[in-house]
This record gives sequence, structure tokens and C-alpha cells, in this order.
Amino acid sequence: MTKTAPISESQRIESLDVLRGFALLGILLLNIIGFGFINSAYVAPSLTIQSPADMVAWILVDLTAEGAMRGLFSILFGAGVVLFLGSDSNSRGGLHMKRTFWLLMFGLLNGYLLLWPGDILVTYAVCGFILFFARNVSGKRLLITSCVFVALLSLYNAAMHFGLLYLQDLAAEAAALQTQGKSVSAELNTAQADWQEFTSEFRPSETAVANEIAARGGSYFSAFSWTMGHNTEILLTNLWFLLVPDALALMLLGMALFKLGVLQGQLRVSIYRHMAVFGICCGLLINAYELWVAHASNFDTVESFNQIAPTYHLGRTALAIGWIGIVVLLLRHLSVGSHLAAVGRMALTNYLMHSLICLFIFTGAGFGLINQLARWQLYGVVLAIWIVQLYLSPWWLARYHYGPIEWLWRGLTYGTFPPLRRITTRSAAY
Repeated sequence: MTKTAPISESQRIESLDVLRGFALLGILLLNIIGFGFINSAYVAPSLTIQSPADMVAWILVDLTAEGAMRGLFSILFGAGVVLFLGSDSNSRGGLHMKRTFWLLMFGLLNGYLLLWPGDILVTYAVCGFILFFARNVSGKRLLITSCVFVALLSLYNAAMHFGLLYLQDLAAEAAALQTQGKSVSAELNTAQADWQEFTSEFRPSETAVANEIAARGGSYFSAFSWTMGHNTEILLTNLWFLLVPDALALMLLGMALFKLGVLQGQLRVSIYRHMAVFGICCGLLINAYELWVAHASNFDTVESFNQIAPTYHLGRTALAIGWIGIVVLLLRHLSVGSHLAAVGRMALTNYLMHSLICLFIFTGAGFGLINQLARWQLYGVVLAIWIVQLYLSPWWLARYHYGPIEWLWRGLTYGTFPPLRRITTRSAAY
């Protein structure tokens, strides 16, 4: 890679492409809940669990993928920043900023025009601007910084989790006093109002649920209006206090793992074996504990909100590391992954394709099936999309050098558009 030229196909790192494809497909296991149900369903599983099959689907996906796939994708994004900047990072700083700016534009398009209220590209773009200033930090220091971030996020979650439980108790006390006809202090009144505001967002009333379904499933314009308000609120609030820190912690880890040579898949087999065993075991144990707490509480509003559980970031980080170990081991010993690598090379195209497909399935722009399918049935949609992308991606790359959005992104970044179509239609190496 030169100072101003993009990397060539021969310079691509197979393990990164395979891991990116694996993470991209895995993310859809969680995103499909946001596509197929009301917005609150992602953090309130009781809204979507109506049968034993739904329960099994919730357990399997949340146990093995929730948070971990997003974390793995964040790790790979951090690695991609290091790879893009190269060894002479100062000379490519301007290109990095242009590249990140256009990623921001793609994110806004995805969130607003493609009606995806769970877009992550805007978050990644904001983090991309920040990561530039960590470009020259050593792998060891990045690793330590990432661990500190994860620890701080866990403390923040603990404070939020137990703070909400306390608020819930105060609201219950206020309600009990009101039932008995007794006076309620100003403090309890304030706590009750704050609790009602929290539950109105994460445990909406039947009227609010019906209004959201009508808006998102009515027409493209009604869905656009609802999504515009929702996404704008996220950009002004949650983006800065929740989404950016969540992503940044594991992006720093990804930068560290790339600088230390882990993600390239070339270290000793024993390293990846230990990553797989300890990462998966720790991640599954933590996630299983969180699921048990949620179920044992009869899906209490706070206890089933796993994303604010004190152990959430520990479990998802461990599981992401475990998946890296497993995928690299499979790649080295079984030489699997050509289809996943193709999906990974077209990750931005495939990610936006998720939004486009689900826009026509679930919103009023198409069939309007939001909240019409059972939780377990949504995974049939996921499987169909997986099959399409696992076969469409290598088919496309056998004929074209880049995915269509990757080609556009590259042209916008470098100011010149490279040839898209291959001279020959013979299969290319992915």
C-alpha cells in the first residue's frame, strides 16, 4: 500500500475478511429483532416471547451472539483503521478523514432513507474520527486502554442497573402510598415520574405499540416520519453516552490485536486455542447467568434488560475473543471460509442490503409485516438472507473487483473511481 493508493487484492488478509463476513452475518441475528418488531423488543424480550419456540430462539441467540457479534465487528473496524492508515499514518490522515466522512453519510442514508433505526455506521464514523488520534499508540498500550474502557463500561452499567432498581423500588413505594390514600413526598413523586418515563420507552403501552406499528407498517412516508424522529433522538442522546463508548472500547481492542498480530491468524495455534476455550467458556457462562436472571425475574423491566447488566461488557468481549479463536482455527486447519471472505469483502454492501431487504419485508414500503411474525419465524428470514449473501457475494466478486458500495466508497475517498468490472469472468480468489 502506497501513501495515497488503496490496498490491492493480493494484499488482503484472509482472516480479516472471513472474520468480517462471519460477524456481518451474525449481526443480523440481533438486528432482525429491530427490523421485525417494535423498537423496545430488542431490550425487552418478553414482548416477543409467546411460545416455547420463541424462548429457545431467544436463549440460543442471546447466549451465543448478543453483543458479541457487534463487538467482533467493532474489533475488526479498529483493525481496519490501522490497516488503512498503514505505517506512514500521517500521510494518509486526510484520506482517513474523507473515508470516515463518507461512512457517516452512508450511515445517515441507512438510518433515514432505508428506515433502519438500529444503524451502527454513524457510530462507527464518529469513532473513526477519534481512532485517528490513537494510530501511533503501541499494541500493548491499546490493549491496556481497551481493558480499562471495558472495566469502566461495566462500572457504568452497574451504576445504571442498581440505580434503576432503586428507582423502581421508590416508584413502587409511591404507588403503595397512593393506593392507601396517604401523602407522597416530593422525592417519591419525582422518582415515580422518572420511572414512568423510563418504562414508557422500554415497556410501552398498548396504545404506543399500536401507534408505532401503524406508523412503521403504514407507508414509506409514515415509516420515514417515525424513523426520522427516532433516529434524531438517538443522534442527540444515546449516540454519545452509550453507543460510541460501547463501540470504542472494542475498536481499541481491535487496533491492539492487529498490531500484536493476533487477527492476521499467523500466531501459534495454542494462542488461538486458548482464545477459543477461555473466551467461549467465560462468555457463555456470563451470558447464561444474565439469561437466568432475566427468566427468574419473570422478565422484570430492569433484570431482563441485559444490555445494562453489570456483567454485559465482560460477557460480550470474552465471547467475541472466543469467536476469533474458533474462526481462525477453522480457517487454518480446514481451509474454510471462501464464501465468508467474499461476504466480508462486501461487508458494507451486504450490511446496507440487510436494511433494503428488511425495508420491503417489514415496513409500509413493502409488505408491512412488522410485529406480524413470531420471534422464531424471523430466523427463517435471517437464514434466507444468509443464503443469498453467501452465494451472491462470491458470484459478484468473480465478475467485479469490489462490491458496489465499496467501489463507490473507494472512489469518493480517493477522488477517482477504479475499474469495477473484471476483464475476465473466471473465478477470482477471495
